[in-house]
Amino acid sequence: MGILTIEDLSISFGGVAALADVTFSVERGEIFAIIGPNGAGKTTLFNCISGIYKPDSGKILFQGREIQGLRPDQIARLGIARTFQNIELFPNMSTMENIMLGRHIHMKTGLLRGALLLGPWSFAGREEIEHRKRAEFFIDFLDLQASRNRFVGSLPYGTQKLVELARALALEPKLLLLDEPCAGMNAEERQDTIFWIKDIQDDLGVTILLIEHDMKMVMEISDRVMVLNFGKPIAMGRPEEIQRNPQVLEAYFGDTAIQ
Repeated sequence: MGILTIEDLSISFGGVAALADVTFSVERGEIFAIIGPNGAGKTTLFNCISGIYKPDSGKILFQGREIQGLRPDQIARLGIARTFQNIELFPNMSTMENIMLGRHIHMKTGLLRGALLLGPWSFAGREEIEHRKRAEFFIDFLDLQASRNRFVGSLPYGTQKLVELARALALEPKLLLLDEPCAGMNAEERQDTIFWIKDIQDDLGVTILLIEHDMKMVMEISDRVMVLNFGKPIAMGRPEEIQRNPQVLEAYFGDTAIQ
């Protein structure tokens, strides 16, 4: 069994099936990409995995444990983090402050304890220092030093996407869900993001589930690819297999091969 296993997952909205009997497994340590046309159900699948939606039927198993129906915060505590297709940051907070929000599930200091135990040598103070060290690690890892104390709203779009990635990594996930991490980026930013994702896989040992419309990126970095169409998987395999799959070319790409 992989780190993530989806079994016969289905969900409908207003009588329209967004996902229909979706089944697949993600192996520990791999980059698994999900592609498909707009409306294929890719983000809906992410929303089910991360607890935003509750599926109508089927199972979602993370490290052998069923997680469908758990709250998003409970799922995050188990070791699943995600980024969003549209940036979900606090624009009037600094890069450091946004990344520190990703540490909240690891913090043991409650409101009362934090109020009563003041100073750097209190439990709350020591914990704050340790979590800031971890936040600094991810700032260095993604080369965000120049943006550390700047309001996120003032940063270029590509840098904001990196801050969101850093915040997700700050949860110290075992599984990272990336929803179109290269959307809206220029060619240089896309190439940098490809390097970061490979570093996350190789250096941090994080398993990655990826949604992306940039086919060049998908084919370059993915270990395996699944194609969704109208909420159903129509193909799954290594990138080179997907590139020449006739059903994929017809349903998704017309008669144009993937380059």
